[in-house]
Amino acid sequence: MDLPVVDLSPYLAGEWDPQLCSEVSRSLRETGILLVKDPRCTVEDNNRFIDMMENYFSKPLHFKLLQERPHLHYQVGVTPERIEVPRSLVDEEMQKKLKSMPKENQPHTPVGPDPKWRYFWRIGPRPSNTHFQELNAEPVIPEGFLEWKETMDSWGYKMIAAIEVVAEMAAIGFGLPKDAFTSLMKLGPHLLAPTGSDLEKYGQEGTVFAGYHYDLNFLTIHGRSRFPGLNIWLKNGQKVEVKVPIGCLLIQTGKQIEWLTGGECIAGMHEVVVTKRTIDAINLAQEQKRSLWRVSSTLFGHIASDAVLKPLEHFAESQLASEYPPMLLNKSLQ
Repeated sequence: MDLPVVDLSPYLAGEWDPQLCSEVSRSLRETGILLVKDPRCTVEDNNRFIDMMENYFSKPLHFKLLQERPHLHYQVGVTPERIEVPRSLVDEEMQKKLKSMPKENQPHTPVGPDPKWRYFWRIGPRPSNTHFQELNAEPVIPEGFLEWKETMDSWGYKMIAAIEVVAEMAAIGFGLPKDAFTSLMKLGPHLLAPTGSDLEKYGQEGTVFAGYHYDLNFLTIHGRSRFPGLNIWLKNGQKVEVKVPIGCLLIQTGKQIEWLTGGECIAGMHEVVVTKRTIDAINLAQEQKRSLWRVSSTLFGHIASDAVLKPLEHFAESQLASEYPPMLLNKSLQ
């Protein structure tokens, strides 16, 4: 599916085009995703980040396990493959729902925990006073990666900045104050969480790297991966394989924006699998002697932990508002 790309440059230059803001809110509402181009987030930035993460994920197992912190529930450092369990593997109600979907729109069925690695790196300051003190563990920096902190922070802050612009434009498009979302994002537990999937080991068509799920945060953003494989589900239930143009960022809706809009904008369902297009990209990478690690530069943008989550302004009067009662954000969004 070829979606229109929203160039953030005019907005960044102070040109508030109501039509462009409406396009942002419409795309988030109808598709659950948005493709944007932000001049502050360059192809070179994305390549630098992916190069470093390809280098890291290709290291031997014993090296990567030095960055594992299971006693901290993997809140910092590396999460090895086969740890994260997709909800569609264990939720019987979801499994029944998926089987009732038309065959062409059904997601792939995982055979076990996701065979992907992940790295957690916190982005931005945290509140000094909070009712929900998160684990104050030190960030984990792999030995020998002198550029690690600067590269992670640089790319993470740039992607957060892009999310904030989209959040302002979406708020305007939804008929809310410009800072309706961004004011709630201040001191949020934003998390840069790149994944690494070994296509040399798991490069068979149909392999599920991330089973069918939605994200619990506000908005998720990715730089372009060097290997395709993301499928999304539109609001009407249609399954679509996403193509991200070079130089663009992909934004997806999470459960928090669904709550804030009273169900007007729902959390986008998605999966990552090895498709025919992935196989083509693997063959090209082999010809060019490039890495076969699929890196997704995922960043989870969050609403602040101490915020009360509830439908905002006119969304509180919507027909579905009663399904989204006020709740503290530390509560699990199911």
